[in-house]
Amino acid sequence: MKTTGPGFLAITKMAAAAVGICASTLSMSVQAADSAPATTVLKAAHVFDSTGTSLRDGVMVVITGDKIVSVGNGPIPAGAKVIDLGDATILPGFIDAHVHLTDELQNDYYKGFYNGMFRFPAEQAHYAELYAKRTLEAGFTTVRNVGADDFVDVGLRNAINANVAEGPHILTAVHAIGSTGGHCDQSPFPPERIKPVGPIEGVCNGADQCREAVRDQMKWGADVIKICASGGVLSESDPVDVPQLTPDELSAIISEAHKWHRKTAAHAHGDLAAKLAVEAGIDSIEHGSFLTEATLKLMKAKGVYLVPTRMAVYWTNKGADSYPPQIAAKARAAAAAHEQMFRTALRVGVPIAFGTDSGVSPHGMNAMEFGLMTDLGMAPSAALLAGTREAAKLLGVDSDSGTLEAGKRADIVAVSGNVLQNIHATEHPVFVMKDGTIVVQKGAAN
Repeated sequence: MKTTGPGFLAITKMAAAAVGICASTLSMSVQAADSAPATTVLKAAHVFDSTGTSLRDGVMVVITGDKIVSVGNGPIPAGAKVIDLGDATILPGFIDAHVHLTDELQNDYYKGFYNGMFRFPAEQAHYAELYAKRTLEAGFTTVRNVGADDFVDVGLRNAINANVAEGPHILTAVHAIGSTGGHCDQSPFPPERIKPVGPIEGVCNGADQCREAVRDQMKWGADVIKICASGGVLSESDPVDVPQLTPDELSAIISEAHKWHRKTAAHAHGDLAAKLAVEAGIDSIEHGSFLTEATLKLMKAKGVYLVPTRMAVYWTNKGADSYPPQIAAKARAAAAAHEQMFRTALRVGVPIAFGTDSGVSPHGMNAMEFGLMTDLGMAPSAALLAGTREAAKLLGVDSDSGTLEAGKRADIVAVSGNVLQNIHATEHPVFVMKDGTIVVQKGAAN
């Protein structure tokens, strides 16, 4: 064969080009393999998928990337990473429908008030990030944050979404909305000492101002609108059970939020305040300490959720001796009424979604709510559904989370043993995954 001349050079170039194409194709194939979403298989003795009330034994949860592929039996996909959690129960990531991630009540009420006044928003944001991380590590992969100051909540949510900070998926309300002097008016100083607050900060009077307040919160990033329909426990000047918004104000707030496709939540200890909010179209009643059977039946008829926050009632009653006298009295009164209200709600069959009011209690202890609800007669399976499927429905995220089903986000938690036999196992998760990424893994065999 002739090895010189134009013909040989042409053949050589063609061969080199072919080799280059093959090498390029191989490189692209390797890169594609490297970038393909990884598959993980979770195994455990039990699965509570929140589509029903019973456990499924001997099934696997298959995850590819950030999505659940399947929950059931079948061959393990080739190349999958298998995590065997042993004697444990796999569940959907928990959902807390009532938190305040940007703050935390301190044992010393007065010191806490001082710190709240003198911390800069940027400084408080670091605390918020810490509280969010603790919440996620406790197994809560989604939360609804129902009120915060200085837009710290919006910044936290956005930072988590951008993978700058670690925490759960957050739906947030920005400022809670209420009347001057009411529970949502968090400005305790005389007007000559500090600039009075207004609709931007959630304080409104009259339907037009209240509509403006809703628009302000949504403009600055609110996913949900929170209102204070009645007085509160941890505010000094207002009676805990008195309505604080008129029917016209309630209608303005709720209708404006619904026009923008935002759900609404009403802080309401008092029965009349809750009834007015339900009649105006509210989506959930928070706390509900003094609700009567008639109001609970009205809520059931309209599909309004109760978010009972047993944890807040337990914690404020426990710490009542450290509060100012006015607050201590309200904490004890709410605790005395709340237990009977919750038992009545169970009997009536009101839809219930899990919520703790964490921030009143320390962040990361959220799962105590499961036990506090079952202590009053709620079935363990119903409590778990409240903290998964039902909370997802209330928040409007049930297409993405709340159950272990194919196509949903890989937000998953596992707890030791049979969770229906020991609901308190939820307080110490052995495995937490958010969006397919492992956050907590304790003692799992790979």
